[in-house]
Amino acid sequence: RQQKWKSSVSTQAKMPPCDFVPEKYESYPYERMQKIREQNIAPSLRTYYKKPLLLHQGHMQWLFDHEGRRYLDLFAGIVTVSVGHCHPKVTMATQKQLARLWHTTNIYMYPPIHEYAEKLTSLFPDPLKVVYLTNSGSEANDLAMFMARLHTRNFDIISLRGGYHGSSPYTLGLTSLTPYKHGVANGFGCTATMLPDVFRGPWGGSHCRDSPVQTVRKCSCTEGACLAKDHYIEQFKDTLNTSVPKTVAGFIAEPIQGVNGAVQYPRNFLKEAYQLIRERGGLCISDEVQTGFGRTGSHFWGFQTHGVVPDIVTLAKGIGNGFPMAAVVTTKEIANSLAQNLHFNTFGGNPLACVAGAAVLDAIEEDSLQKNSEDVGTYMLLELAKLRDEFEIVGDVRGKGLMIGVEMVTDKDSRCPLPAEEISQIWEDCKDMGVLIGRGGLYSQTFRIKPPMCITKRDVDFAVEVFRTALQRHTERA
Repeated sequence: RQQKWKSSVSTQAKMPPCDFVPEKYESYPYERMQKIREQNIAPSLRTYYKKPLLLHQGHMQWLFDHEGRRYLDLFAGIVTVSVGHCHPKVTMATQKQLARLWHTTNIYMYPPIHEYAEKLTSLFPDPLKVVYLTNSGSEANDLAMFMARLHTRNFDIISLRGGYHGSSPYTLGLTSLTPYKHGVANGFGCTATMLPDVFRGPWGGSHCRDSPVQTVRKCSCTEGACLAKDHYIEQFKDTLNTSVPKTVAGFIAEPIQGVNGAVQYPRNFLKEAYQLIRERGGLCISDEVQTGFGRTGSHFWGFQTHGVVPDIVTLAKGIGNGFPMAAVVTTKEIANSLAQNLHFNTFGGNPLACVAGAAVLDAIEEDSLQKNSEDVGTYMLLELAKLRDEFEIVGDVRGKGLMIGVEMVTDKDSRCPLPAEEISQIWEDCKDMGVLIGRGGLYSQTFRIKPPMCITKRDVDFAVEVFRTALQRHTERA
């Protein structure tokens, strides 16, 4: 049976009930796991928390550790568990396929790849109707870059500072966050331009972004006008006029930046940037690795929230609810550019992956998870905004649906990042009270909240109360 567990940090918050009972943990003791970690697992694969969690089982929005403690998972395996841990529909579909056919490769025809390709592309507007299936987001972005260069016969690709598009040697050129950069040659032909961040950037105001919560910065913009957007577009033009040739291969951006802490751009920024890129012969790539599959609530794809249609879309993470799969969706014409020579992916679109992906799409529809993302996400954003008003160190609350960032500062006027050790303490306290959240941003100053899309308002009440307790403890320590 599940052990009774009391946090070392006292909180008024009561964890919502869960009738799921995890199996008894029967693997190696914690100390042996730690030893294996030190000796046999690459040290670049770092763990979270001073005492890393040893997780044993998952059920929907809940995770259980080796001692039976239950945690509300607000990070979803880094925005990957879209419909819930071990969702019965996805589990059942993959178990059935496991017994039928694991793998053949796509040199043969088999039902799952065709069924899934039709199902997935039906969710995209014309002319985005052709899919190439891969195994990870880095791989998908790698291929998107390759396709853009092949199709346009141009080489230079522009990305936004603070963007994360993968860690492969090719995509590292697009990723513009120092912690991920290694001191080896990468990024030839990649140029990062100014990030239109309306909270931390040089320009921003009180109506800029598509979110229930705006920044605390003031502006005098009238309805429909946005000076911040105009300034950032001028910077974008400046990059085009100084740092790249007259023709470019493309521009890649996340509809909302993920690793950088749910950073949102001013409305219409992407629309104008896309136009400028197309004028220079480039393709527009939307990295939907974190924003796709209904997570933003109002739309199924993040690019739709900006009123644009990209030329290439990359998908991963939530696509398989944790199964390693990814995809590049594009037009027939662009896809044909890759068909001039051989390009092959052994595991991409194998039967198991396609069945998992199709089951995820079914679960999103049948469980109304896009609507849940909108309703619960909006509720959570507004509840977190109350904490911003209450605590000086909560500088910004932002996001859309269940793609949320809470940026921590020393004070609202300076917007200086709260020191890492202070953020770590708040983060550890939340974990000790049973809530798991992510971290991001250039200074690791932003809490990233991107839970499985099945969470409830009751879960939000618990999580917000835990976060409030952690912030109060910080105030007392200070």
